[in-house]
Amino acid sequence: MKQIICYCLFFLITPSYIYAQTITGQQLLEKSIQYHDPKDKWDTFKGTLPLKETRPNGADRQSTLKLDNKKAYFYLDQNREGYRIEKMVKGDVCSYKVNGSATVADSLVQKFRLTCPQLQRIRNYYVYLWGMPMKLKDPGTQIDKKVSTTTFQGDEVLSMKVTYDKAVGEDIWYFYFNPTNYALIGYRFYHDEAVNDGEYIPLVGEEIINGIRFPKARTWYVNKDNRLLGADILEGNK
Repeated sequence: MKQIICYCLFFLITPSYIYAQTITGQQLLEKSIQYHDPKDKWDTFKGTLPLKETRPNGADRQSTLKLDNKKAYFYLDQNREGYRIEKMVKGDVCSYKVNGSATVADSLVQKFRLTCPQLQRIRNYYVYLWGMPMKLKDPGTQIDKKVSTTTFQGDEVLSMKVTYDKAVGEDIWYFYFNPTNYALIGYRFYHDEAVNDGEYIPLVGEEIINGIRFPKARTWYVNKDNRLLGADILEGNK
């Protein structure tokens, strides 16, 4: 009887589980980058990403994101509450326009948080998320050596834990990869993993822009109650 149980358990162990025991987190990251950025273009990427950003009980927001990573240039054009807001960061230099004018009333600067520190935070947010998984090679990123097999959105995936140096960030992240082609299919983060706070973000579909595979849609949910927070949808290279 013991032999029968062992035999059954052997066949319950999936190939993904066995593979996860032999690959390191750094190796998994490299394989995923090879899938998403096979020609190593991210550092010099220049392109436009038209976005539709949806939020529950709110109007959809049409945004245009332009990146020129070689020149450290970030541009975000959004329509918000009847205003056209343009945000630019090049290196450490920030600028903005409202309805095409660089002369902006203080009330609108405060309303739309157009200070340079805030513009830099917005830049970092967009570049971090749209630059995945390539951005996981940035300094201060700590890739856990262990790779695990788990389920995410009902699919068996390879899971990799990521933390950061304190100067970079204190959240705990888990990244999920397709075990066959190593595509990044989602991630989850916690401020405090013990209380299950934070959010999880499934990625669905792909758009290839200038040789890089970006997620077609990114949807945000709260870990505790699966509450929908919104979605970011890439509408193609226009």
